[in-house]
Amino acid sequence: MHRTNPVWPGYFADPFVLRWREDYYAYGTGESLERGEGLRGRTSPGEARAFRILRSRDLAHWEPAGAALPVPPARERDAFWAPEVAEHEGRFYLYYSSAPAGHDELHRLRVAVADHPLGPFREQGLVLPEDLGFCIDANPFRDPKDGAWYLFFARDYFEDRVGTGLAVVRLTPDLLRAADAPRPVLRANADWQIYERNRALYGRNWDAWHTVEGPCVVAHGGRYYCFYSGGNWQTRDYGVGYASAPHPLGPWEHAPEPGPVVLRERGGEALGPGHNSHAVAPDGSEWLVYHAWDAQRRARRMFLDPLEWTAAGPRCAGPTLHGQAVHA
Repeated sequence: MHRTNPVWPGYFADPFVLRWREDYYAYGTGESLERGEGLRGRTSPGEARAFRILRSRDLAHWEPAGAALPVPPARERDAFWAPEVAEHEGRFYLYYSSAPAGHDELHRLRVAVADHPLGPFREQGLVLPEDLGFCIDANPFRDPKDGAWYLFFARDYFEDRVGTGLAVVRLTPDLLRAADAPRPVLRANADWQIYERNRALYGRNWDAWHTVEGPCVVAHGGRYYCFYSGGNWQTRDYGVGYASAPHPLGPWEHAPEPGPVVLRERGGEALGPGHNSHAVAPDGSEWLVYHAWDAQRRARRMFLDPLEWTAAGPRCAGPTLHGQAVHA
């Protein structure tokens, strides 16, 4: 099979891919619910759903497969961001963040459960304590060494390089709640991760607000690699870097090279690539799934490019726009 980027023509931000049995399922942030505008095209009360689902047999060709999360009328105007799904003992756990429309600072992580990757997923409440504050971009990770489950996510910090950074928490055996207090994983360490200078937020102006978000943790060669997106998702400077650690709880170390060394814009028709997930093709090859803006910045669309483990660390040749083989 061959694929040509973008692999899906519509708006599909923060793409996450789950492999279950013979199929792949992609979950993404939709434009309208991302902005707290309500679900476009809803025909009657009670039918709204967040998080479009795509299904594929080969990672290259995708078809629509519904939407994951029923949204009650009281939450239809809320914003819904960055879905990721974990499978455990035959059940499926959808982690995402949500906030009332126009109040992004109130984003909190929630979890919903289903008996099938297509849902419907049933709401189970907050994963983390409400008083932890702004939290987004949940990434569930099962340690292949001992089977323990962790949740990586992004939250705000107010010291050193002020802004959004990464944290991790162990999950309870039922995967519904944090088992202990979150631990820091990664903070910004360079200017390329600046989201905005002189940013007004939390009732004051910050000289520089940094952003490290979109964690995606992968075990490789006896170590753990946390891919992350840095900078401002609305700009062409957005890209993907990584950190590594000997254990999911750390200590985590930034890559020795500066900048978004895994994935960055290369000009042309794919701007500001980021917020990746990781997928393994039927032939065992590894791929990064991520979004990028089109040249006119009309939509963030889903891209797929090979991940390579080099002596210098993980690298992705994307964004590519030509066809490339994905072997079945």
